[in-house]
Amino acid sequence: MSKVFLITGASRGFGRHWAESALRAGHRVLATARQPESLAALVEAFGDAVLPVALDVTDRAACFAVAEQAASHFGRIDVLISNAGYGHFGFVEEITEAEARSQIETNLFGSLWIVQAVLPTMRAQQSGHIIQVSSIGGVIAFPNLGIYHASKWAVEGLCESLSQEVADFGIHVTLLEPGPFTTDWSQASAVRSAPLVDYDAVRAGFKARTQQFDRGNPAATGDAILQLVAMDEPPLRLMLGRMAWQVIEPAVAARLDTWKAFLDVANDAHER
Repeated sequence: MSKVFLITGASRGFGRHWAESALRAGHRVLATARQPESLAALVEAFGDAVLPVALDVTDRAACFAVAEQAASHFGRIDVLISNAGYGHFGFVEEITEAEARSQIETNLFGSLWIVQAVLPTMRAQQSGHIIQVSSIGGVIAFPNLGIYHASKWAVEGLCESLSQEVADFGIHVTLLEPGPFTTDWSQASAVRSAPLVDYDAVRAGFKARTQQFDRGNPAATGDAILQLVAMDEPPLRLMLGRMAWQVIEPAVAARLDTWKAFLDVANDAHER
């Protein structure tokens, strides 16, 4: 059955691939980007099935206007893919206040605003699927990405709460947790803090480690998204790419081991 998608950050990367996959499958898409002219090729290829709209997700009022436009133009909103965001590279000591606020404004508040914006329509429909792009960086953490991790860990908690709040309205929530892919996330799309030389050795070690990552092809993720939106009971979390499990599983296992190893200390803090 044809669905109506609202996809933020659809000009390139994952968002662009997912918009194209949805359109090829016969779905309709309101695609947003800061520069909507970057979506011209989608309109040329798919015509009236795609509606390109300018959106800066940090503008809450604009998010609500776009959701209203989607519902008015297409008659409903079945799937939100909240994808807009960027990566910020910088050691915690290096991050400026402006950089930190910008990262949180986009990755956390931008996600919150667009989710809030689609909820009235989805509640009225008694159906909908909110897909929030997180990351393996929403589950584990690396050096040089502290403020990015802060934004994605916050999004994970936000959406886990959301999933419990909206279930009775027939609305599903899924957190996408991609591993490394050959997008420009760490290149042209990224922001970098001014480096402190004291961290050069740690920075070099992190760079050498990440260069060994087996990066997936982002174009290969489209089928996974189509499978996800077709599920009657989609999962709260879905990893993307082979490497995601390879790094998440040992990190989560180590976390459980640490908690268990110090249970005596934890239990002693309960009462005397």
